[in-house]
Amino acid sequence: MAEQERHWLVLGDIHDCPQAVLSLPELGRADGILVTGDLTNTGGVSEASRVFRYFEKTALPVLAQFGNMDRKEVDDWLTRKGVNLHRTVWKLLPDVAVFGVGASLFTPFGTPSEYPESDFSFWLEECWQKAQSYPSTVLVSHNPPFDTACDIIADGSHVGSEAVKEFIEEHQPDICLCGHIHESRALDRIGRTLIVNPGSFAHGFYAMLHRDAQGKFSVDLHCLKKVS
Repeated sequence: MAEQERHWLVLGDIHDCPQAVLSLPELGRADGILVTGDLTNTGGVSEASRVFRYFEKTALPVLAQFGNMDRKEVDDWLTRKGVNLHRTVWKLLPDVAVFGVGASLFTPFGTPSEYPESDFSFWLEECWQKAQSYPSTVLVSHNPPFDTACDIIADGSHVGSEAVKEFIEEHQPDICLCGHIHESRALDRIGRTLIVNPGSFAHGFYAMLHRDAQGKFSVDLHCLKKVS
């Protein structure tokens, strides 16, 4: 029996600028919203809750996680709301698991939520123990994997996570949705895994994740001409 086509909006690096979510032309056919991290600009629960009020106006289910620019209290708050992706496995569809690792590696800027590679390795394997039982898997990682088109900063250096890259190389989830590096809006692959950095939503960039009637995933990158 053919499956129903499904579609999810993918947003990241929102940085206190969520207003444009109400103007997205794909809202009417989206099944939900996946947020890769950085709801705020070094904000806490108060700032994150203001961002979420715009998500809630869409009436779509949302799964989100904190990024390095969100204070650690945002992680606990998302858990209390029952929408946290970080270190959690969710049933996106009966045969599809989605799981996340938020925050980031250490940066030169001393942002609120930074951790060593070893923590990301642990969190990823922790999630995989549950996710691997699903036929299809979607990883949402605020850190992009190292040495891809999705982790290049302005000087050409690759600054992504080795732990995320090694996890993908070993386990090959269907999709890795990432963010963090605004200037590296791109699609790439590691083996069979499609890597997606949709760019910063604060600048009008986002993506759509699709699953067709045959169970195949694809992603489109999008841009709003103007963000209010």
